[in-house]
Amino acid sequence: MEDRKKGQRSCAACRKKQDKSELVRIVRSPEGGIRLDISGRAPGRGVYLCPREACLNMALKKGSLSRSLHSALSAEEQEAIRKEFCGLETRDT
Repeated sequence: MEDRKKGQRSCAACRKKQDKSELVRIVRSPEGGIRLDISGRAPGRGVYLCPREACLNMALKKGSLSRSLHSALSAEEQEAIRKEFCGLETRDT
């Protein structure tokens, strides 16, 4: 049996292509909530970022996160994503 190819995605900030499992997914649920999707399987519109705070900051500054999610991000949503993202970074190290 052949090995399955791993899905490739590109970071919304730096545009670097990586395996899907190496990136962090942020999802806008059908109800409109925006959060990190650790499992990578949550329903809704998703965007992928490198697991670096620099990429998150660049995506927020350039507006690529809002554009990819087809939704404007409020200051509260941005702060919540930033906290979750930074918490994820500290767990990995």
